Amino acid sequence: MTYIAKPRLHHPTLTSNKVGYTRRDYEGPVSTLCAGCGHDSISAAIIQACWELDIEPHRVAKLSGIGCSSKTPTYFLGASHGFNTVHGRMPSVLTGANLANRDLLYLGVSGDGDSASIGLGQFANAMRRGVCMTYIVENNGVYGLTKGQFSATADRGSKSKKGVINNDSPVDLVALALQLGATYVARSFSGDKAQLVPLIKGAMEHGGAAFIDVISPCVTFNNHGGSTKSYDYVRQHNEAVSRIDFITPRSEITTEYAPGEAVEVAQHDGSMLRLRKLHPEYDPTDRYAAMSYMQVHQARGEIVTGLLYLDSLATDLHLALNTTDEPLNTLGASQLCPGARALEKINAALR
Repeated sequence: MTYIAKPRLHHPTLTSNKVGYTRRDYEGPVSTLCAGCGHDSISAAIIQACWELDIEPHRVAKLSGIGCSSKTPTYFLGASHGFNTVHGRMPSVLTGANLANRDLLYLGVSGDGDSASIGLGQFANAMRRGVCMTYIVENNGVYGLTKGQFSATADRGSKSKKGVINNDSPVDLVALALQLGATYVARSFSGDKAQLVPLIKGAMEHGGAAFIDVISPCVTFNNHGGSTKSYDYVRQHNEAVSRIDFITPRSEITTEYAPGEAVEVAQHDGSMLRLRKLHPEYDPTDRYAAMSYMQVHQARGEIVTGLLYLDSLATDLHLALNTTDEPLNTLGASQLCPGARALEKINAALR
């Protein structure tokens, strides 16, 4: 992968946060994703959230799997710890890192293909075990790296780039997170920065299993047949001396709407995404009410956004396992290996 580094020089008037960093200090290389990709908006929201929280970049460990979404940690928090795992295995690698060093803030970034298909079991166990992490899924309903096939979160009845109808029921990761015991559950839209930034800030300060599903439209795989701007049409009507793939630049899709309101957001292919923001009187502390509320509006064709559920008394995996307050990776051999007598006692208990 080719990286395009940003200039290290900062404008002298850039505002610094309480720990002495400017917003630029939380950025990474220039993004190589498609112009207008919603994933870049999510990266910008993560950068803004970490800057506003006065987090020192080296205190964050960012992990991802495989896919367009899993490339995005390259483009934010360039001075943080990072690990790109194999497809769908980010949660288990993050769990191991978290158990070894509880002093870091863990940010897991994944996609709908990475988490809702091959990594579904990994996602489920991270949520039910209460791993202390912020788990963000950048959800576009397609496999972008392999040319736009339906992912497991694609809605029944939706059309692919080639006009194929999806007949499978979608996997709702928010509903699963609620059922599996996540203690902070939210959904947002990549183009609604005013809502997304506070949700990320809340998740990173939560202290338990925090999950955010972010609807992030794919700007590339919506050039369906019949469009005079589609790749096929241009190739059929172009006398070119060579065949070069070109991704048409798109403008970022953004929206603003008040709590309690519903809004239809036009996508690049002409389809409409109907979002409804939670009203101010909504109570996010009732897990079952949250599930019911979401399903009622889903039946109306609406995607509910906002903080759906919060357990203010959340616990995490370290508390469940009764691990030491001191990170395991700082303990010496004498503490980690109690000796042959202790081992014999453990083995005896297993017979």
